[in-house]
Formats: sequence, structure tokens, C-alpha cells
Amino acid sequence: MDNTLVKALARAFRWKRMLDTGEFATIGELAKREGIAPSYLTRVLRLTLLAPEIVEAILHGKQGPEAKLARLLEPFPVEWG
Repeated sequence: MDNTLVKALARAFRWKRMLDTGEFATIGELAKREGIAPSYLTRVLRLTLLAPEIVEAILHGKQGPEAKLARLLEPFPVEWG
């Protein structure tokens, strides 16, 4: 299991919930509170867009070798299968 990737997923979904519930109005506010750059927060938030099957595989340590945090924080291809 890739603990770094699992932690990033947990943060992404936590941050998404905080934005969705209105606890923070903007990514900038949330990033300031977390002490990180808004651009990094935005890249991590993209993890919430992964297919549920991919998230499940990551949480169970069954993701493929290509599913590393650094790679998943890169922009997603427009036509991604």
C-alpha cells in the first residue's frame, strides 16, 4: 500500500468536503488555513475526480505501478481511458 498516496486521497476528499459544505468559500482561503500553496491544493483536489474503481484500488493497495502520487498530480490527459 502506498501510504503517501492514501494520505493524499484522504486530504483531497476532506478538502473537497470543506469546500462543498461552505466551511471555506475559496481554495485560496483553505490553502491559507492549511499552510500550503493554492496550486498544490488544486492539484491534490483533482484526485477526487479519479474513478471510484481507481480510488478503491489505491485504498486496497492494488493500484498499478503507474499510480504514483507525483504522476497523479500531473494534469490529466484530455482523453484518458
